[in-house]
Amino acid sequence: MAKDRWGTAPSGAHTEPWFFVVVSDSETKSKIRVIVENEERVNYEKRMGQQWLDDLAKLNTKWSKPYIDVAPYVIVVFKQVYGLQEDGTRTVNYYHEMSSAISVGLLLAALQYAGLVSLTSTPMNAGPNLRQLLGRPVNEKAILLLPVGFPSADAID
Repeated sequence: MAKDRWGTAPSGAHTEPWFFVVVSDSETKSKIRVIVENEERVNYEKRMGQQWLDDLAKLNTKWSKPYIDVAPYVIVVFKQVYGLQEDGTRTVNYYHEMSSAISVGLLLAALQYAGLVSLTSTPMNAGPNLRQLLGRPVNEKAILLLPVGFPSADAID
């Protein structure tokens, strides 16, 4: 294990195929919100089936994502579909989907243990624009947004 690592999570062949981008800058969070909401509006109006929309309605979930601006931090989770060496050669990232999911689970547990709250938000179809905005390499795909902060006083337990 590299000496500069604080901790790790299980991953296929220990490739650790994930990257967390922590955003606290208001301007960048607003740009993330615009990107996500543009795609979410299309998702709700055209891409999602009626059953999906009915299931989301029970949760009062909509295409608008004001929590992106409100949360002090937004973590954008990227999975590294394949590795890239300095010379541009691709390497295999075994089980990149499952490995990234496990790492997020551990992160969510750590956030909760620290007294913070989050929710998982999937940035469907917004990934390429998020990758470009945040300057991530082509081998990474945005898979999750995690707005993070302390619970508000009126939060439901």
